[in-house]
Amino acid sequence: MNNLDDQLESAVAIALDDDSVMQYLLQNPDFFIRNARSVEQMHVPHPVKGSTSLVEWQLGRQRHQIAQLEEEITLLMEQASVNEALFGRLIELQATLAAASSLQDMLNRLQRWARGLGLAGANVRHLALSRSAFESLRIQRLGDTHHFLGSLNGPELLLVLPQAKAVGSVALSLMGENGELGMLIFSSRDAQHYQPGMGTVMLNQLAKMLPGLLERWIERV
Repeated sequence: MNNLDDQLESAVAIALDDDSVMQYLLQNPDFFIRNARSVEQMHVPHPVKGSTSLVEWQLGRQRHQIAQLEEEITLLMEQASVNEALFGRLIELQATLAAASSLQDMLNRLQRWARGLGLAGANVRHLALSRSAFESLRIQRLGDTHHFLGSLNGPELLLVLPQAKAVGSVALSLMGENGELGMLIFSSRDAQHYQPGMGTVMLNQLAKMLPGLLERWIERV
């Protein structure tokens, strides 16, 4: 008799595993409506309160989901605001550079624009005449990417910014498919200003914009 009872209990336990219960609820969507009073009396474990009602638990999940959505919306709005500001700066810079009367005037305007952002400076290096000297730097610092943000060692700084002093960090951006049009370099005295992993939206747009402006004075090699 006991053996039969054990078998029945095992059969019920097997029949009421998680998947079976889930399948039943999916096939009977009105279960909670038909058993509303019982549902209100159900309690589930809670890591802080010990236990909480099923209704309160569901409300808590919904509040958490709403909070996550609000946070995501806030981040999207902040990013949109940042992108709008970047776009405005790029339009302003493009107009300023296009009005330059010479190559040196354009480079001076770019320099003043960078310093207006609190940077040490901005430089454009044409790599075609000494590409082999830059190849080691390109492989080590940029790899397969077009941008590098971070600090350079002494010899590397002498290579890309021979006249610069007290450079803490730089943002390098290759112009052209493989850097054949040169390199755009922004420098900061702050070693933490440019760091790996930072966004490169503005760098990417500048690297696309500058070659067209430089063509007025520099013939492609």
